[in-house]
Amino acid sequence: MDAMTVGQVAELAHVSVRTLHHYDEIGLVRPSSRSAAGYRLYTEADLARLREVLFWRELEFGLDEITAILTQPGRAADQRLREQHRLLRERLARTQGLIAALDKEMEARDMGVSLTPEEQFEVFGENASKVFADGEYAVEAKQRWGETEAWQESNRRTAAYTKQDWIEIKAEADANIAAFAAALRAGEPVDSLTVMDLAEAHRQHLSRWFYDCGYPMHRGLADMYVSDPRFTATYDEIEPGLSHYVHDGIHANADRH
Repeated sequence: MDAMTVGQVAELAHVSVRTLHHYDEIGLVRPSSRSAAGYRLYTEADLARLREVLFWRELEFGLDEITAILTQPGRAADQRLREQHRLLRERLARTQGLIAALDKEMEARDMGVSLTPEEQFEVFGENASKVFADGEYAVEAKQRWGETEAWQESNRRTAAYTKQDWIEIKAEADANIAAFAAALRAGEPVDSLTVMDLAEAHRQHLSRWFYDCGYPMHRGLADMYVSDPRFTATYDEIEPGLSHYVHDGIHANADRH
């Protein structure tokens, strides 16, 4: 190739002419020749050295460090290239890790999570992952209902909830399901006032803390308790048959209203 002027090299390498002059002055990248008028002229070998310098700069090495690397005896260009490749792959791995962490944080915020992972575990224990964004239930729920007004309203509300709010929410929910289980053990009919009042309290809990849960929506939620084996297992683990009992109680309460 023909030798290139400093202006041409600056445009090609996306650096300033002043930078190239500085590299020349400190002996880092010196043009091999000059024109008849005394202007710097860069050869292909000069450009190869500049490319290597710019790689090291991209890796955040200082100019003194780069000079030491390029002048180190026994450190051939191929060896330096492999080292740059290794360092870039390590940076890529770190960047990918950061991106993954940011993706998770953005998803958590989108899901309305305002607690740290430590606080999540403290409040919800081993079930924290089922409640928040990194749990399969929450991710699936977003896919199914993410465009609904109820989902968006729930996100708006929960985004501002504190740890104390979540403690109160969990206490209410636990008390409600414990009362359902006690009613089941006591043989209360699903259309009794006791059970229907528990179903109404469950609906009002959702409306108070998450979204306006009308009776048709409450029926649909109850249907999911018995149609989705994961929800069924969660309730039946507390008391055998509890998922269908809660389902029937919610439907009876909706019929009452």
